Amino acid sequence: MKNIIVLLLCIFLLAGCTEAVKTEKIPVTAGHDMRVHFIDVGQGDSILIESPKGKTMLVDGGVKGAGQQVVSYLKERGVNKLDIVVATHPDADHIGGLIPVLNSIAIEQFYDSGKVHTSQTFEEMLTLIDEKNIPYHVPKTGDTIKFDEDVTVKVLNANEQATDNNDASIVLKMAYGNISFLLTGDAGVSLEKEMMQYDVEATVLKAGHHGSNTSSSEDFIRAVKPKVTILSYGEGNKYGHPHAEVVDRLQAIGSKIYATADIGTITVSTDGVNYAVNGNETTRVKNDNEPTKAEPPTTAIEIVSKDLVTEIVGIKNSGKQAVSLKDWQLISIEGNQVFNFPNLSLQPGKTIYITSGADAREGQNYIKWTTKQIWLNGGDAAQLRNEKGELVSELD
Repeated sequence: MKNIIVLLLCIFLLAGCTEAVKTEKIPVTAGHDMRVHFIDVGQGDSILIESPKGKTMLVDGGVKGAGQQVVSYLKERGVNKLDIVVATHPDADHIGGLIPVLNSIAIEQFYDSGKVHTSQTFEEMLTLIDEKNIPYHVPKTGDTIKFDEDVTVKVLNANEQATDNNDASIVLKMAYGNISFLLTGDAGVSLEKEMMQYDVEATVLKAGHHGSNTSSSEDFIRAVKPKVTILSYGEGNKYGHPHAEVVDRLQAIGSKIYATADIGTITVSTDGVNYAVNGNETTRVKNDNEPTKAEPPTTAIEIVSKDLVTEIVGIKNSGKQAVSLKDWQLISIEGNQVFNFPNLSLQPGKTIYITSGADAREGQNYIKWTTKQIWLNGGDAAQLRNEKGELVSELD
């Protein structure tokens, strides 16, 4: 538990290592299948692996709101204990759902990227791991994770010193006989380029970052040569995932595409020689998918500015009458974190600023939310909802 204590108290004691990785072919246990379930958690990732000998691994858990769905899916499969849980990186759409899992399912070992994030979700996850005394590990590039003697699990990337959460992503290549899976988290194009010095060729690819064009470069796709590609994203998501160029690249090499937003949870079964995917190849991957836009503000109150670095959000009353903000909420979408407004009135033409992070301010027209980091620097939409829970304003 030393790693967790260091993370909780210091929030930055990090180290990295990179070395060459090669995946070796291994003998197959005849008559035993491995199943990999890409659970439909909407806009997020959650992957359950059942090994030939009955071992279980969960990679990510989606957003916190999807956590109970993940728990239910595990229990429906008869999974009451997880041998390994992997949190690829600390973004809320990957670790949020692990909190209900930690509260409901026994876990033997927990692997984390080691990348520190001061979000409430991340701190809650670490606290639960500590309270439950779950063995905690921060892997390094080149490590082999012991899982099932018939399955190799290699770490192709892990960087706890990364400046960006996505660049910290634990990337796993799993091989059972001649069938392999490449699980890339949210690894971006720069990481893909680094990983191409290793053996990245895989039968099944979980496309990076939900099909975003920040991942899945043409060179990387051609190096992986996936027969099957899984896109895990939420239908109508505000990011426009999957991006058209990614879909085009996959189609150009003849990879069959399966999307959770289209057919729900996707299961790939293999005996180490052959494989099968449940359901049909997706027919509704939208190359022209556009971000969902918020409805126009229903009042004169709106979010007029949002600085993700300084963590300052400006809210203005453009109307001619004062508006009570009692019981209104400001929401960070990525972390599903909520600020509840105190009993105050915003006067006509005035702007107030909600601040958070280490330099959070208060006084005059500044209101301090928390000294914890709330907003994800790589992109985090803000929503403003009134006392009835109705969406009043949104700023991407």
